[in-house]
Amino acid sequence: QVQLVESGGGLVQAGGSLRLSCAASGRTFSSYAMGWFRQAPGKEREFVAAINWSGGITNYADSVKGRFTISRDNAKMTVYLQMNSLKPEDTAVYYCAAVLNRSGNYYFAPKTEYEYGYWGQGTQVTVSS
Repeated sequence: QVQLVESGGGLVQAGGSLRLSCAASGRTFSSYAMGWFRQAPGKEREFVAAINWSGGITNYADSVKGRFTISRDNAKMTVYLQMNSLKPEDTAVYYCAAVLNRSGNYYFAPKTEYEYGYWGQGTQVTVSS
């Protein structure tokens, strides 16, 4: 099992930056693909970014490509989301998620919410205009 705790959210002006962190518990962190999702008020939760077990494969939503960067440090059991050039439409609760790579597929970094079995409690990001 994996427990996830996000941090780093807050209030920032448009054009600014934030770095979210997600600290994981458990001894097999490197066996998990990790993802970030977000949910804005009145909207469904949506995919933001995902990273494979090694950090060598990343996927991004089109809306954040070129602005957000996902990374991981397996020794620290932490995944990060660096968010630059923030826009008011990035305002949302951001969730970290984990999925065990059972197949051992190197490229495994899912974009779909239903594949993830472990979720953090979320951290609020608010971007003012």
